[in-house]
Amino acid sequence: MKGPLGNIMKQAQEMQEKLKAAQESLASMEVTGASGGGMVEVVMTCRYDVRRVSIDDALASDDKEVLEDLIAAAVNDAVRRVEKVTEEKMGGLASGINIPGLNIPGMNG
Repeated sequence: MKGPLGNIMKQAQEMQEKLKAAQESLASMEVTGASGGGMVEVVMTCRYDVRRVSIDDALASDDKEVLEDLIAAAVNDAVRRVEKVTEEKMGGLASGINIPGLNIPGMNG
């Protein structure tokens, strides 16, 4: 294809390849969420798979509800970190596309 449509198709294909590479990169990245001043840590991939949960020995004698709350908080912290990393990694991908006549914020520079 030649002309503007060919250029748009080329840009779309390049973006698709960059998106796939970014997704593969995110799948192997890990973040650590924490709570209780680091007494509970959750390691999670950017695909939201929990890899490890670490609980400080000092919490073993604490109330079960406290421990459950700290684990939930650490998981939630890890999820927020995954979202931030994903946004940073994926956010810039669409900025390189320039489609004439299409005014989408973030896509046309």
